[in-house]
Amino acid sequence: MPAESQYKSYMVDRKLIDTDPHFTEGCPSCHRGDEKASSREKAHAGFVKKPSMDPGLCGKCHDKIAKTYKDALHFTTAGLRHGVSGRFSAKELKIFDEKVFQQSCRSCHASCGDCHVMSPSIAGVSTGLLKGHQFVARDDGKTCATCHGGRVYPEFTGDFGGSADIHYQKGMTCLDCHKKAELHGTGVVYTSKTDVKEKPACANCHKPGSEKTEKAKTSHARHKDRLSCYACHSGGVYTQCTDCHLGKGATPKPAFFLGLNPRDKKTVTTLRITPTVRDTFASAGIAMEKYDSVPNYWGTPTHNIKKRTERTRSCQVCHVEKLDFLTKETLIKNGSKANEQLLYSPKPIK
Repeated sequence: MPAESQYKSYMVDRKLIDTDPHFTEGCPSCHRGDEKASSREKAHAGFVKKPSMDPGLCGKCHDKIAKTYKDALHFTTAGLRHGVSGRFSAKELKIFDEKVFQQSCRSCHASCGDCHVMSPSIAGVSTGLLKGHQFVARDDGKTCATCHGGRVYPEFTGDFGGSADIHYQKGMTCLDCHKKAELHGTGVVYTSKTDVKEKPACANCHKPGSEKTEKAKTSHARHKDRLSCYACHSGGVYTQCTDCHLGKGATPKPAFFLGLNPRDKKTVTTLRITPTVRDTFASAGIAMEKYDSVPNYWGTPTHNIKKRTERTRSCQVCHVEKLDFLTKETLIKNGSKANEQLLYSPKPIK
């Protein structure tokens, strides 16, 4: 069969076959099957739809990357497991791992191809090949945006309703801050994105002491180690998800919350609601016996940054009006008792 017709139905440009090293050994080198068969049924016997689900396949050429990626959070989705497992008893965790995690959470993990060949599938829907089966180094809008499009990416681009992040307005993309070491992994096994040493930090680019005005220098010095950068520079409301139930999802709504960071009770930061309610996993037989040991709010690095916001213009917004700070009255109803540990009331200024 001529090469042109052989690859035509797979949207592979003929030029790629001659120029892209991924095609030098033919389709079966990744997708299996029988390229010598005369019928479609026989040719597709043993066909592998997503070959990069096994990092070892890509590791034949990209051995260093594949070796670390198998332990990276994008592949293991360990963050999803450990984020909620604190609510379970030992017996419930076993049920979760068997009935929920493998069937639900693990379906979200990204293979190499989900970022470099074909847009990942969300709820069974994919936007297809990134560029006619060409292997693409980066295409944030079709890969990052697909998985992180429920919360982070629309905030970043301004599609959520607020103003776009200043970094986006300046032409920056996800990978300008989130580098290869963070995405591909380094060989260190992490259980949460907050533990990743290679994650971005505002101070990597905006060095303390490099401020252009005395007001900015003084403000940053006084709030150092007390506030996250987002607490002051988040441009407005961001996505909150509530009332999540297994198989039914959660309800998104805009809001803005300030309170103590659950992982660092010394720092005030922007908080995002994690949508696990008391009966989220009831249909799987999990009552979450330790539900109240974990809060419903977690510190979040918002992606709608602005230089000037309400909080940067006036000290009164926080220290007098106490705008957007969590209070007992504004906490979500029937939430975890641990939520009260995040309440913070700014001290009056002299």
